[in-house]
Amino acid sequence: MRPRSLLPFMAAKRRRRLVVGGWFAVVFQLLLLAEGSVKAPVSWKRFPTRTNGQDPELLPPVHLHYLDEHVMVENGEVNVTLSIPQGMVTAIQYCGIENLLMEPNKERNRGYWDVVWDSPGHLGGKYDWLEGTNFSVVVEDEDQVELSFTRTWDPSVDTSVIPLNIDKRFIMLRGCPGFYSYAILEHPEGWPDLTIYQGRIVFKLQETLFRYMAVSDERQRIMPTAEDRQTGLVLDYPEAVLLTNPSNPDLRGEVDDKYQYSSENKDNRVHGWICFDPPVGFWMITPSDEFRSGGPVKQDLTSHVGPTVLSMFFSTHYAGESLAIQLRHGEPWKKVFGPVMVYLNSASPDDNPLSLWEDAKEQMIIETRSWPYDFPLSEDFARSDQRATVSGRLLVRDRYINEELMTANSAFVGLAPPGDAGSWQRESKGYQFWTQANAEGNFLIKGVRAGNYCLFAWVSGIIGDYKYQRCIYIEPGKRRRLGVIIYEPPRQGPTLWEIGVPDRTAAEFFVPDANPTLLNQLYVNLPDRYRQYGLWDRYSDIYPDEDLTYTVGISNYQTDWFFAQVNRNIGNGTYVPTTWRIIFDLDNVSEAGNYVLRLAIASAHEAELHVRMNEPDATTSPHFATGFFGKDNSIARHGIHGLYWLYTAEIPASLLAAGTNILYLTQPRGLSPFRGIMYDYIRLEGPVQN
Repeated sequence: MRPRSLLPFMAAKRRRRLVVGGWFAVVFQLLLLAEGSVKAPVSWKRFPTRTNGQDPELLPPVHLHYLDEHVMVENGEVNVTLSIPQGMVTAIQYCGIENLLMEPNKERNRGYWDVVWDSPGHLGGKYDWLEGTNFSVVVEDEDQVELSFTRTWDPSVDTSVIPLNIDKRFIMLRGCPGFYSYAILEHPEGWPDLTIYQGRIVFKLQETLFRYMAVSDERQRIMPTAEDRQTGLVLDYPEAVLLTNPSNPDLRGEVDDKYQYSSENKDNRVHGWICFDPPVGFWMITPSDEFRSGGPVKQDLTSHVGPTVLSMFFSTHYAGESLAIQLRHGEPWKKVFGPVMVYLNSASPDDNPLSLWEDAKEQMIIETRSWPYDFPLSEDFARSDQRATVSGRLLVRDRYINEELMTANSAFVGLAPPGDAGSWQRESKGYQFWTQANAEGNFLIKGVRAGNYCLFAWVSGIIGDYKYQRCIYIEPGKRRRLGVIIYEPPRQGPTLWEIGVPDRTAAEFFVPDANPTLLNQLYVNLPDRYRQYGLWDRYSDIYPDEDLTYTVGISNYQTDWFFAQVNRNIGNGTYVPTTWRIIFDLDNVSEAGNYVLRLAIASAHEAELHVRMNEPDATTSPHFATGFFGKDNSIARHGIHGLYWLYTAEIPASLLAAGTNILYLTQPRGLSPFRGIMYDYIRLEGPVQN
């Protein structure tokens, strides 16, 4: 029996599965469409290939061809052309299509790596396409070609480029309908300080071919064209456009915004585009999150109008500048990003083109199970024998929920560079390795690169962040067993009342219907309706005169708690602060100690939170204030969360009364529709009980 790595990998010859109900979807969508080479032995077991039971050596070999100012690598399945020495992907030939990429674009703007950066104190307005100045062949044989495009920073030559050493790699394997790419970015000690805001790999496809986009099983649709956006009406920011005269009249009146298709890192494994004639798919597969920033629930862009396919490695999206890579005081830094895979597949004219999505998901599973790859040849990429595992069992102790220890069911447990509890969500320089515990709290983190880490965790249904008591040094090839570890979340006394579910999102709260003139039809019947445009102004429609009031024991947070505390639109583009009220009763007030208010925040943008107990005058000094916090912009970017914050406010017993009390929550910073707060969970605790 052949090992899994030798299962079928010939897209044009494999069996195609039909999506359930797929023909109904496809009919609907069709209507909408109206120097030197190094020889190295390569083992077939190293490749995540599928060969349909064929002898791999009978498949066409990989060839490298030199052209004028270009190099082409092909394997009988796909031809990829790159500029030399820049390393830009200028053409991808597949399934009889001469070039899948958008040819009217300049060569540097078809398939490329890029970063956004600037010097400290500036706002990040510099783009660098990471063009190479030297080209070399790392390996060239019948089974594999790996190419390297490098650039060494030299301030005497060009001070406008980013002060990093660059090594971009491209790999093609025998029998593989696609190719891989990764990059090593290095900032040697003593080099100039800088801030890097974004890093990614991008492909722009032929618009006449690719009109159907798939991001997940539910998020798939016919997309507008770039020209449709250019002729549309720009809304509150450039990314959001109302389609007023699209080439496809069925899209008229819809809103297009690339942020509506963002995904969390943990879910962002495969996405791309489908051409219906001929049936061809172009997919970006990201097999690991270890090189991404911000942990498993960091949100970022996927595919969007262009047609554009990308893999975001790090960015400030849904986080703010705290997630930029900030290199100061000559700090040395090096990191490997990728490899990621560009996967191509095709179907026969008789097959459902949407089956290409199902096939891409199958390939994604193969790629993720094959991680870490054994075929990248850079010494900076750690192979499986250079990696370690960490295991243990996480339990939770909160005697006000359960007298017994509780298992951390489905907890996120991860290793990230050393820092305070929760620092992983603001970390972008190093590597992170995450897993989810099983129902008993057992966890196994595999494929960990050698280095010094902290173990972090968080548990849905429990507030706060866990951090293991000491740092963990990971040695190559070792297995580290931590045994049973216990998380004791923040807690003073018994819960008197609570609003929401502590899961780091505002998804459980009331999300209104979108303005019917500003719809994205995709999200009308999907649970993530928060991705609709303009929901911030729906608050003013629902609460035109008075702000939200929530009565504990009577109100229901799923219907009565708006998902975001935003500013009220009073007309003429004027937005004013809002104050929400929570009304609750106490049978009596204990003088045994202070009460505690826990405020778990799922998102904040240019916000501040003032807390007053039984004091309606917003001009008086608050009993608690967060100060200015948050720059994640999740309200504007249709995210249901950004960065997580947890605040604790002590409430003296003297501020409370037996009977009815009112808690006032004021967000005092107006002016913008996007300033505001998404709550995750609010809890009032009584004094300590023996």
